[in-house]
Amino acid sequence: MRIDLLTREYPPEVYGGAGVHAAELTRAMRRLADVRVRCLGGPRDEPGTTAYRVPRDFRDANPALGHLAADLLMAADCAGADVVHSHTWYANAAGHTAALLHGVPHVMTMHSLEPLRPWKAEQLGGGYALSGWMERSAVAAADAVIAVSRAMRDDVLAVYPEVAPERVRVIHNGIDTAVHRPDASGDALRRFGLDPDLPIVLFVGRVTRQKGLPHLLRAAFDIHPKAQLVLCCGQPDTPEIGAEVASLVNELSAVREGVRRIDGMLPAADLRQLLSSATVFVCPSLYEPMGIVNLEAMACATAVVATAVGGIPEVVEDGVTGLLVPYDRLPDGTGEPADPDRLAADLADAVNALLDDPARAERFGRAGRERAELLFSWDRVAERTLAVHQGLIGGGNALTTALTR
Repeated sequence: MRIDLLTREYPPEVYGGAGVHAAELTRAMRRLADVRVRCLGGPRDEPGTTAYRVPRDFRDANPALGHLAADLLMAADCAGADVVHSHTWYANAAGHTAALLHGVPHVMTMHSLEPLRPWKAEQLGGGYALSGWMERSAVAAADAVIAVSRAMRDDVLAVYPEVAPERVRVIHNGIDTAVHRPDASGDALRRFGLDPDLPIVLFVGRVTRQKGLPHLLRAAFDIHPKAQLVLCCGQPDTPEIGAEVASLVNELSAVREGVRRIDGMLPAADLRQLLSSATVFVCPSLYEPMGIVNLEAMACATAVVATAVGGIPEVVEDGVTGLLVPYDRLPDGTGEPADPDRLAADLADAVNALLDDPARAERFGRAGRERAELLFSWDRVAERTLAVHQGLIGGGNALTTALTR
């Protein structure tokens, strides 16, 4: 069986969880089937992988329109596939078009939903309406939809009521516990100017409204001053959110020591060392369908403090592998917290509770590693995903297996 996997992100151009998912799923599924990756961006050297650039005539257009143009090129090359499988709105139009053009099933993995990320209008302008149209058109016609958490499945059915519930399966993200593992070596800490004898509170994520970094920075004014605050930041979505975060970092640095910002994607070894050395990993997300980064921290045996949003409670077990902070949204559809001051205070209290009790933090970390090893294997994800594909092509037994396993 030939599966064409369609994605924007693919190594080495990975900036978020969807890219990690695409890479790890491909690696595991290639042991089971012929998987051909079609991604956006610069040329790739990996066999069975083809990259597509935005056509020259669209490079000055709205980014969403440029991605749509590249998707059409991608769809044309899916001839001969038995099934196409798209990831995120960037490639959903390619999957939908390929299914129509070549008469093959289209599977979508939903990592997030465009209507639940209204802050993207700041980034895309009118392209946000276009990205939403591409996602809705594709999901309405898809033969199967994979949600990365039970919360994500609930969101899909609520936001897109035209999608039949039986078409939406839950297959959680996975983690490679051989790559993400406790690593006590201190090379990365020394290079980044960190003190291994002081506790570390760590954030890793994109600078976007979704990830809630400004709320963590406001909380940090009340986090114990003995702790180092390490912020591993991706590229800002917009100049506005970039400026807001920079201003808060400067303000915080003026009143406390140990604030360290590290920009850009880190090599796996550096990230592993930082995660392993942290006393607490903090995920202050406002919207998080699953949150692979929490799994990465748990696999490195690090306690997690996270907001109780989306699929995070399906990953982080409150009081066992970390602490979950309640999150109440404004009723205006922005996703912003109803009480930002309360959120900041709750984040600070949870972090301080673990800084005050390092033995408890270590216990949470050990439990997190065990949970990651037991429940979130990429091989398991690949087997369940392949069963969905086989069910659409061959019918009956495999599909029943995919729905009940």
